[in-house]
Amino acid sequence: MKKRWLGLMAGVIALLAFPASAFAADGGATNVELTAGLNSVFVFLAALLVFFMQAGFALLEAGSVRMKNAGHVAGKTFLTFGISIVAFWALGFGLAFGNGNSFFGFEGFFLSGDNASGSFDSLSAYDVPTTIMFLFHLSFAAVSLAIACGGMAERAKLSVYIVFGLLFTIVIYPIVAHWVWGGGWLGALGMQDFAGSTVVHLTGATAALVATILLKPRLGKYNKDGKPNSIPGHNQVLSVLGVFIIWIGWFGFNPGSTISALTDGFFGFVALNTNIAAAAGALAALLISWAVLGKADIPSMLNGILAAFVAITGACAFVEPWAAVVIGAVAGTITFFTAQWFDRKGIDDPVYAFSVHGIAGMWGAVSTGLFAAPRLVEITGVGKAGLFYGGGFGQLGVQLLGLIGTFAFVLVISFIILYIMKVTMGIRVTEEEELMGLDISEHGTYGYPEQMKLLVESEGKSPEFRSGSKTTPGSDASL
Repeated sequence: MKKRWLGLMAGVIALLAFPASAFAADGGATNVELTAGLNSVFVFLAALLVFFMQAGFALLEAGSVRMKNAGHVAGKTFLTFGISIVAFWALGFGLAFGNGNSFFGFEGFFLSGDNASGSFDSLSAYDVPTTIMFLFHLSFAAVSLAIACGGMAERAKLSVYIVFGLLFTIVIYPIVAHWVWGGGWLGALGMQDFAGSTVVHLTGATAALVATILLKPRLGKYNKDGKPNSIPGHNQVLSVLGVFIIWIGWFGFNPGSTISALTDGFFGFVALNTNIAAAAGALAALLISWAVLGKADIPSMLNGILAAFVAITGACAFVEPWAAVVIGAVAGTITFFTAQWFDRKGIDDPVYAFSVHGIAGMWGAVSTGLFAAPRLVEITGVGKAGLFYGGGFGQLGVQLLGLIGTFAFVLVISFIILYIMKVTMGIRVTEEEELMGLDISEHGTYGYPEQMKLLVESEGKSPEFRSGSKTTPGSDASL
C-alpha cells in the first residue's frame, strides 16, 4: 500500500514538472485549452454542488412540517426540480441569457449540443461551453423555484407546483436574471449581485409570499382572536442535516460564480466570505433567540444560517471579510424578528421563506451599497464602491432600485398567475384532505406509514379521516 501511494505521488509530481507548453509542442492541449478545460470542470462541479442543495431543501422542509405531510414535501422537491430543468432548457435559459433587449432575451431556446454561443453574448466573456453554463444557471433557477414553493407547504394542491413551477421558470425567474446577468437594464446600471441575493432568493421568496397570502393559513394555525398557535415541524434532526447539506452546496453557489479556478484563487476569497458570514448568522440568531425566548432555539439558528447565506450571496465578491461577518450577523438577527412579526400578522409561512430568503435577500442587496470595497469592485469590474468607502449614495441607489424593481415585478406577476389559478383550478386542498395530510390525500400513502397508523389509531379516527371531522385550533399540530 505504501509503495502504491509513493508511485501515485511520483506520477503527480512528474505531471506537474512538465509545463503545458510541452504538451502543446507535441500537438497536445495549449495553455488556453487547458485553462478552459479546468474552468469548465470547475463550473460543472459547482453546478453539481448547487444541484445537491435540492437534497438539503428536501430534508429541511420535510423536517419543518408535520409527519403527515413529510413525504409529500420531500417528494415535491423532485417534482419542481424536474419542472425547472425542462422549462429552463426549453425557454427560460434563452429568456435569461439569450441576446435580446434590456428586459428579456429572445434567442437560444431549446438549447442543443451544437455550438449555440452566438446566441449568448452575455456569456461570451467566459471560456466555458454554453452547455455547462446552462447547467450552472439551471441549478440557480431550480433553487429559486424551490424557495417559491416553500411557502405553499401543507395546504397547496400538487397540481399547483406543476402549473406555477412551469410559469415561474419561464415567465418570472428568467426575466429578473436577464435584468441583472443577461445584459439587461440593471446590469447596465452596475447592480452588484454576484451570486443571486436578489435574482435567486428575493425572486423566489416574493413568489412564496404571494402564495402564502392567497392560500391563507393552515387549519389550526390561528385562534379566533388572531393569536398564532405553534405548529412545530416533526423532526429537527432532518432539518439540521438539510441545512448542513445546503451549507456544503453553497460553496458551489458563491465560489462557483467566479466561473474560474484560476484568477489568483479569487474563488477562495469568495468561499471565505461565504463561510464566515454563515457562522456569524448562526451565532447571532441563536444568541438573540436565547435572549428573547429564554431558550436557545434550534430552528431560529438554522434560519439564521440560511439568512446569512442569502445575504452574503450577492455581496461575497464585493466586501471584505470583516464586512461579511457584519452582513451575516445582521441577517441572522433580522430574520429572527421578521419571522415572528409575519407570524403575528397572520401570514402563515411554514418554512419562513420570505423572512429567510426575502428580507435577507433585500439586506444582501443593500449591503453592497454600503460595504463594497474599491479594490474588490476593481477586481470584479461591476458597479462602484459603497457608501462606507466614500463611494457616496450612487451604488446604494442602484441596489435599492434593483431590489424594489425585482420585488414589484415578481409580486405583481406572481399574484396574477396564482390568482387566475385560484379562481379557475383552485390552489388549496379541501379541509378534509388537509386534515388527512397531503401524504395520503395526494399520494395514497404516508411518508411514515407505521408511525402515522399508530397516531391515527391513538386519535380514534379512521385512516381516511372521514368527512365531517373537525379540529380545534392547535389540535392538528401533533399530526
